[in-house]
Amino acid sequence: MYVVCYVDRANVSFAALRMRAELGMSASAYGFGVGIFFLGYTLFEVPGAIIVERWSARKWMARIMITWGFITIFTGFVHTPRQFYVARVLVGLAEASFFPGIIVYLTHWFRSCDRAKAIGFFYTGVPAATVAGSLIASVLIETRWLGIAGWRWLFIMEGVPPIILGVIALLYLTDWPRQANWLPPDERDWIAGVLESETRAKKQSRDYTIWQAVRDPKVLLMATAWALFLVGTLGSLYWTPIFVKRFSGLPDAKVALFSVLPGIFGIVGMLLNGWHSDKVGERRWHCAVPLFIGGILYLGLLIPHIPFPLAMLLLALAPGFYYSFQPVFWSIPTVIFCESAAAACFGLINSIGQIGGFVGPYAVGYLTDRTGQHAAAFAFIGVCVLLSGTITALVKVENPAVAPSIPSTSDQPSGAQL
Repeated sequence: MYVVCYVDRANVSFAALRMRAELGMSASAYGFGVGIFFLGYTLFEVPGAIIVERWSARKWMARIMITWGFITIFTGFVHTPRQFYVARVLVGLAEASFFPGIIVYLTHWFRSCDRAKAIGFFYTGVPAATVAGSLIASVLIETRWLGIAGWRWLFIMEGVPPIILGVIALLYLTDWPRQANWLPPDERDWIAGVLESETRAKKQSRDYTIWQAVRDPKVLLMATAWALFLVGTLGSLYWTPIFVKRFSGLPDAKVALFSVLPGIFGIVGMLLNGWHSDKVGERRWHCAVPLFIGGILYLGLLIPHIPFPLAMLLLALAPGFYYSFQPVFWSIPTVIFCESAAAACFGLINSIGQIGGFVGPYAVGYLTDRTGQHAAAFAFIGVCVLLSGTITALVKVENPAVAPSIPSTSDQPSGAQL
C-alpha cells in the first residue's frame, strides 16, 4: 500500500518532464502545484490517526485508498495549471492520515523493541516506490497510446492499484491481534499480553492525555525536525529527475532509469539502520547521524563543474542516509506515549511536518527560477537536512530495552518465534 502511495508522489516528478511544457507551467508553478498537495493533507492527520486507534485501520485505510485512486486517475485528464492544483489538493485530502494511521496500526502488533525494524520494513515503500516509479516512467514517459500523452498515462495507470488494494485491505486486514484467527491461540495471546503490559507500564510512568501529549516539548521538537526534514527531502524527491536531466543531458527515459539509484540506496539504509537501532536499543543518534551525513553529501553537489558520475553518486547516496532516519524517528513516540495520545502525536508531528512538504518543492522551484541554476536549491536542501539532524539530536528519550536474542520459553509461545 505504501509503495503505491509513494509511486504517485514520485511519478509527479517524472510527469513534469513533459507536463510542464504541455500545461505551460514555470518551475515555480510546478513547485506550487506539487506542494499544495500537503495543504490538504494536513487537515485530517490528527483525527485520522485517532480514528485508526479507536475505530478500525481496516475500514479507514480502505476509504483512503479507494478515494485517492479515483482522484489520481482524474489527474491524468487535467488541461490547465489550475486543474492540476485542484487535483493535487483533492488527492491530499483523500490520502490524509494514511501514514500516521499505519504507524498507529503497527503499534497494535509489534513490541517497542521491534518497532524500528517493523517501521523500517514498512518505510522501504518510499524508496521502493522511487524504483518502481522510475521503471514505469522510463517506459511510459515517451509513449502516446490512443492519442493520450505518456505523462497522462502515468496518472491514469497509477490510480488503479490503490482502488484494488483498498478493496483487499477491507477484506483481509486484521485490526488487532485478538482478532487474528490465522494465528495459533498461544501466539495470539502472547503478543496481545506483551503489548498490554507495555501499555500498562507507560500509563504507570505517566498516563498522558491527548492534550498533554501534543503539548510535550519532545513532540514539538520532533515536529520541527520532521518539517525541516520534509522541506529538504521532498524538495529533493520532486526535483531529482530534473536535477539528473540538468547534470547529464540524457533522454527522459534514461533519466528515469538513473533515478532508480536513490531508491535502491534508500531501501538498504532503512533496513540496516532500523535493524541496528533495535539491536543496540538506541534511538536518538540513529536518527541524527544519518541526517548529518545526508546533508553533507547534498552540499557536495555545490562543487564547481562537478562531473555527472560524481553528481549522480551524491544524489544516490544522500537518500540512502537521510531515508534511514525515518523508521527510527517514528519509533520514538511509541516509547513515550500509548493509545490515543500516541496516535494524536503521530498525526500532529506529521501534520506540522507536511507544511515542509509544501515549502520544499516550491522553494526549490522559486530558487531555480530566480537564479537560473540549481546551486541555491542544493544548498537549501542540504542545510535543511542538517538542521533537522541538529534538532533531532536534542530529543532525549529513554531507549527501549533490547530484546533477548533467544527468548525464554516462559515468555515466548512454543509454536514459533514472532
